Order: sequence, then structure tokens, then C-alpha cells
Amino acid sequence: MGTGPRLWVMPSALDYVRVLDLSDDRAIYAGKLLGDLGAEVLRLEPPGGDRLRGRGPFRNGESLWHAFFAASRRHARAESGMSDADAIRTLAGCADIVIDCGRLRSAAISHDELLAANSALVIVDVTSFGRDGPWADYQAPGLVAEALGGVAATSGDADTPPLKLFGDQYAYIAGVYAAIGALAALRHARETGEGQVVELAVHEALASVLEHVLMWAWFSDQLPFGADAASAFLPRQGSLHWSRAYQVMQAQGGAIMITPTPDFQKQLAWLAEEGAQEDLLDPKYTEPENVVLLIERSMAVLREWVAAKEVEPFFHEAQQRHHPYGWVMPLPEVAANPQLAAREWWTEYAVGDTTVRGPGTPYQLADTPARIGGDPGEPQPISGEQLLDELGWGG
Repeated sequence: MGTGPRLWVMPSALDYVRVLDLSDDRAIYAGKLLGDLGAEVLRLEPPGGDRLRGRGPFRNGESLWHAFFAASRRHARAESGMSDADAIRTLAGCADIVIDCGRLRSAAISHDELLAANSALVIVDVTSFGRDGPWADYQAPGLVAEALGGVAATSGDADTPPLKLFGDQYAYIAGVYAAIGALAALRHARETGEGQVVELAVHEALASVLEHVLMWAWFSDQLPFGADAASAFLPRQGSLHWSRAYQVMQAQGGAIMITPTPDFQKQLAWLAEEGAQEDLLDPKYTEPENVVLLIERSMAVLREWVAAKEVEPFFHEAQQRHHPYGWVMPLPEVAANPQLAAREWWTEYAVGDTTVRGPGTPYQLADTPARIGGDPGEPQPISGEQLLDELGWGG
């Protein structure tokens, strides 16, 4: 809709898609993903300012968190004399997508009202638990969301309390789903002219990534490792995968994720080549009923073998042999990773009067490349009849 000013002049996948960003931390990543793909994302900051600008870590008083998550969009605020509700109604009237985390309700604006004024509008309604159900009014900031969503319960070792996932994984997971839902509904709107509300509950988004954890809870009596389970749940077991065939092991100079899968015989041949196979050639390990025994013994043999290896050259040798081992790279090594450098993945983000290096996009499009841009500096003041013209959203 329209041909307002854009952050980039190169063709992008979402050229001229207009997104009104009313999100908080639960969906701010969705706006970034859409903006990276070329959408015209406008973040209308709430009255009193965006509290996410105050989230650390900081550099020279500027939020690095905000610089990353709020990139690839423009920022605006309604000036005195124009209410937040009026600004939202005006902008939503010519937007393709609205990403909301409660601002509409706070401004007493209903979904039906916006859809009546703009029938092709996609409204992405992001809440902690959904609009109905016994927990609908509960609060769930990041740590609480991960605890109630089930992902914290399986994080950590058996001897530790449940652990928070690193960073703000709830924001990434919910933001990715919000962006997918927005684009799916947008395609429907482009084909039929019919907009709709996409409801996303962070609680459900987090529960959806539990994968095999739920299978264990429901079918523990039928799974290979269920016999010794004290109860029907997947116990915390650190880096050990539920199948017990994937484990982070200590090598010389670092840790490495080891697995004999997908080809146990290929792994056994490498061990035998170095005389480290021990008793794994025993025919009993070929019997289907001994698969659990095979895995447990293989991991024990591998652990002793790995302990004598220098981690970095060992990782490269394993990959050259097509064994899916993964060096647990310290963050300084990730920052200097030659693979990321060769693909020119790192991106500069504006932070105050300077820039910092940060993560690039999670995809590369050949013909409509993603681009990260936009300076999340002071929001542009907007008001009155000139609002849409000031933003380039008029016409």
C-alpha cells in the first residue's frame, strides 16, 4: 500500500509492506524480521516513551538490546495534542500489518474497529497466555514465561534447579512465530482482500518447542529409556540428549558435542582404526534388544577416547570424516569465526553516535537480499493532519 520512503533502495522481499509496530519485548523481534526483509516498519512508541530503551546491556548509556531488537524500522511518537489512540487509528488505516501486545486494548481500540476501517488489515495480537482460558489475565515476563511454558524445567543438570534459557529466548521464539503468522495472513489478505486477527500466545509458542519432551511425558512407558524413569517426565540431564546418544564431552582445551549417530558402524570403524574400540565389537551389541546397552557403552568408550584429543583439530578431523561433532566454541571464538566472516554475516548496528557489530539475518535471499538498517535514535514526533505525509504513508 503506497510508495512512501524506504530504508533501502535495493529490491526487497517485502517492498512497500507497511507494518505498524505496537509491540513490547514479546513481539519486538517480529518487527525486526519483517523490517530486515524490507517492510516499512514504523514503531509508534507509547506515551511516556519506550521502556525497552532502558533494557541493558548498555554502551555509553545506550541500550545494545534495543539497538538490536528495534533495528530495521523507523521510530515515532505522537506529540502533545494528538492522543495515542488517534495516532494508532490513523496509522492502522493505511497499514498492512499491526503487531500489538496490548496497546490497542489500552487505547480502547477493538480489532473490529480497525478491520472495519481497513478490511485487508492483518492484526497480530500477542499476549502471554491468549485472550481466554483460566490464565488469560496472568502476567509472564521472560523468566516466568519460560518456567510456565515448560522449557525451564528441562534445562540444567539433574543436580541443579531448573535453569533460565540463555538470553531472551522467549522473545525470539514468540517473535519468529508472530512474523510467520503475519506473513501467512498477509498472503491471504493479498489474495482475497480479507484481513484477520492472528492470535499468538507466548505460552503456547514456548510449549510448541518442547518436541520430544512431551512425547516422553505422554509415552514414557513405551520409550526405550522409560523403564528406569521414576515418573512420567523427562528428567533434567544437562547436555545429554533424551536418546543419550548425544553428549557434550570434555576434550583437551575445550568441550565438544559427540554422537555416534547416524552411523554407529562408521564410528566404530574410526575407533578401531585408533585401537580404541574396547569391547564394542562384541556381537551382543548388534542385537536389537541391546540398543540401550550399545548407546550407553558407546558413549562411555567415546568419553575416554575424546578426553585425550585436542578439541579444535579433533573437531575439524571429525567433520572431514563426516561425523557430526560440534565444538562448543567459546564466545570469543564465535566472534572470530572464519565461517561467519567469510559469509560477511556480521552487521553494524547504530548505537547513539557510533556503531557496534552484531548478528546478521538468519537467512540469505539471492534476489531480494535482507538488509538491517534504521537508527533507533530519538523517535520522530508526529501529529495532526500531516502525520501520514510526514511519514511517507500518505496516498
